[in-house]
Amino acid sequence: MYGKMIKYGSYGCTVREFPYTQILTDFLLDCQVRNFSPRTVQSYKSHIKYFLSRYSIQINPVDLKDFLVHIRDEKGYAASTVENYFASLSCFCDYLEWEGIIQENIIPKFRKRYLRYYKDPLPEERQLISLEQMKDLINSAEDLQTKTIFLIFAKTGIRRQELIDLDRSDVYSKQNMIILKNHHFKRSNRTVFYDNECSFYLDRYIKWRYNHRINKPALFLGVQGSRISRDTVYNITTEHAEKLGFHDPTGRLEEKFTPHCFRHFFTTWMIRSGCPREYVQELRGDSRKEAIDIYHHIKHDELRETYLKYIPKLGIKI
Repeated sequence: MYGKMIKYGSYGCTVREFPYTQILTDFLLDCQVRNFSPRTVQSYKSHIKYFLSRYSIQINPVDLKDFLVHIRDEKGYAASTVENYFASLSCFCDYLEWEGIIQENIIPKFRKRYLRYYKDPLPEERQLISLEQMKDLINSAEDLQTKTIFLIFAKTGIRRQELIDLDRSDVYSKQNMIILKNHHFKRSNRTVFYDNECSFYLDRYIKWRYNHRINKPALFLGVQGSRISRDTVYNITTEHAEKLGFHDPTGRLEEKFTPHCFRHFFTTWMIRSGCPREYVQELRGDSRKEAIDIYHHIKHDELRETYLKYIPKLGIKI
């Protein structure tokens, strides 16, 4: 579509004439229909709105190269952030192609040519801490909410946004079970379990909320009493880890301990404990990518029993 005028759907006007805001709005609605998480939709909106504020919706290689130089060299964004911008643009162009607004999504070819990093043959890996280090991290949390957050992360492997979205009503204390929100389109299983170490502090935290007459739906709260934010979860994690010496804010990925490292910890130590791979995948809520996966049904009680058998005990102070 480079240099060619086309009509935008039923609006009867060319893309150049039509405000990009309407096309962006329609794209975001399409993302919601496809059940993308609210965080993903918001990220797409921010990235694409920034791009379209500088360039035409008729996306072409010249503008893409200029944009890459702008965010990578002038703005100084990290490689992962640059990748996120172009992933958003690629999804947007897929939508434009689907709607017949452009003939081809050129982003994949552009990413292959300009965003591959040949100088780093070994990709960075997230840091894996030991069971003893995880115990020290959890015990280092002085306030009850932070300790409970760390325990839920370590014992369930849920994502940061999944933890933030938790409501008090999602916790089933008698069954030591949590039902996650249906917000993350990649998650296949929304039921997660936790053991007695986690139960002790989660029950104490819920009782503390009750005694202080906290009736807000959100399970974990920020300073202002609203639902805890992504930044707050990140900050309390990295600050405690840094004090213990296994988070370097200026270091490489394997020298940092962020909220996602809890998921890495959970997965690795469940496997090392001997938990079968398919059960770990089910507990993580991984999407079923192979046709045979849809025929592998794991019963609820069987999943709970396997989880309790293999979840590592940390020896948390009770």
